[in-house]
Amino acid sequence: MKRFERLERIRRMDPYREATEIYRLSVAYEFPWDFARSLELALYRTYAVPRIGRLLAETAELTDRTQKRYDDTSLLLDAVVEHGFGSDRGRTAIRRINRMHRSYDIPDDDMRYVLCTFVVMPKRWIDAYGWRRMSRHETVAAAVHYQTLGRHMGIKDIPGSYEEFETFLDAYEEAHFGWDEGARRVSDATLDLMASWYPRPLAPLLRTATLALLDDPLLRAFRYTPPGPATRAWVRRAVRLRGRAVRLLPPRSVPHFARQNREIKGYPNGYRLEDLGTRPVPGLRGCPVRHAE
Repeated sequence: MKRFERLERIRRMDPYREATEIYRLSVAYEFPWDFARSLELALYRTYAVPRIGRLLAETAELTDRTQKRYDDTSLLLDAVVEHGFGSDRGRTAIRRINRMHRSYDIPDDDMRYVLCTFVVMPKRWIDAYGWRRMSRHETVAAAVHYQTLGRHMGIKDIPGSYEEFETFLDAYEEAHFGWDEGARRVSDATLDLMASWYPRPLAPLLRTATLALLDDPLLRAFRYTPPGPATRAWVRRAVRLRGRAVRLLPPRSVPHFARQNREIKGYPNGYRLEDLGTRPVPGLRGCPVRHAE
């Protein structure tokens, strides 16, 4: 297969009727590393909304059980991508997502915002750092895939196009990003988790590198000291160079799903989808996303 042959296949597909299949090709073949990193940062962005970050801190899922929460979120979303909405595993994953959050309530705008991060942040990351930019077919298919997921999750007034997802996300962040002490604890725990995937002596360097990839509104919301311009330029150039190097490699011949990522560490002996996720915490009434059965 030639380097752009799969892209040509994608362009011959219908991005509305075959949205999840196109999204699967993008995630598992074209950009597996980029989607993993961009979806990590997508979820991370949600902590900068004080009522979201505060609730995550109160549940302690992302401070005391950070690796498990990371694993479970990745594996549940990945099951839908790998197997599809109509498959047994896809339906099981969605049921688990819905059941573990059905006791919580949150404003509709917050639910839409979290969904928007899944659509917008991967495109922005890939366009900046990937081995090629996302095609229009891939962009439309990603939006349609998450529109479908959002309907299964009971989210109301889902944006109707990628452009609407992007507009909603930018307006929401401008209106709602801000400081919260609990959210900062969740952010610190997440940065520590990302550093823990690599040799311990590299932790300070990796933390700095991660901060260098964050935009100014995020850094201000968490009250992090921004890395210097030279550090930011060096880190971002290094990630772009990685993308250029991938462009020179042969295209991937076998799929790579999130369950195969080295960052998934909590289930060395395997897992059952129905056992993943959290259970409601007595006394709490909110969650970053409300899911309806």
